[in-house]
Amino acid sequence: MLVVHTLADLSRGDRGYCLAWGMFDGVHLGHQHVIRAALTDAATHGAQSAVLTFDPHPLRVVQPERAPRLLQSVSQRLRAFQHLGVDSTLLFPFTEEVARWSGETFLHRLVTEARGLRSLCVGQGFQFGYQRSGDLSLLERLGRELGFVVHVAPPVALGGEVVSSSRIRHCLREGQLDHVAELLGRPYALAGVVERGDRLGRELGAPTANLAIPGLELPPAGVYAARVRRLKSASDHRAVLNLGVRPTLAEPDGVLRFEVHLLDFNDNLYDEELEVTFVQYLRAEQRFASLPDLRSQIARDINAARQALD
Repeated sequence: MLVVHTLADLSRGDRGYCLAWGMFDGVHLGHQHVIRAALTDAATHGAQSAVLTFDPHPLRVVQPERAPRLLQSVSQRLRAFQHLGVDSTLLFPFTEEVARWSGETFLHRLVTEARGLRSLCVGQGFQFGYQRSGDLSLLERLGRELGFVVHVAPPVALGGEVVSSSRIRHCLREGQLDHVAELLGRPYALAGVVERGDRLGRELGAPTANLAIPGLELPPAGVYAARVRRLKSASDHRAVLNLGVRPTLAEPDGVLRFEVHLLDFNDNLYDEELEVTFVQYLRAEQRFASLPDLRSQIARDINAARQALD
């Protein structure tokens, strides 16, 4: 999949393109429905399939205090698009200047700079542009004027509830991992780059990879059985995941840490991107009376993870 960052670079060749437009945080079942509409339209007309999405989240620029924590990293979002079969993604930088574009300005720039737009696929209730000045009626009017077709995908409901990123965030905070997986259409996972830690895990007999996960929504603190993919080598590993503030160490900063111990593994992971899939919640985070007590519990956690993952 080709990833570009300017409108002009989205236009390649003379086949034209069918575009799915949205933030698509989580690429859940509802998002997949919108994107597959673009894929189907592209296949029907012999065009390229494309996605337009943003980085950072628009609210991070216009109302930072209201910006949500995200369900996945940008790299995960792009891999999800690629997995669906998208040909090209415009990962458009959302800046203060872009935030001032009206809906009409955005559409005109899209059509004139990224030539070849044949159809535009969006979700119901889609809004865009300065103060959400662009809506479906504007899309349809400009589509008639500028020569592209608008497809509006209806919401996807599961068990009587509409699938949405906000709903998934709520379920994730509540620790409802099975339900989150249903709404996503796949097991919940997050990705981050391994950074250097204090190497305490090695002293406790369980060396850990410490992941940087800024701005991501997380499930409750605790210990989980997990599967880890090394994206560099596309290799998969069983793991124990600890998410928490390490209360036994009484660390003054109280920083939430995301640490994974890969079972039967001893290699350098620094600066690698890992994708961690949550498999099973094992126990809550707790404070132990001593480091030997913590070491004993870690051994039990490893055994529990083996049983959950076998």
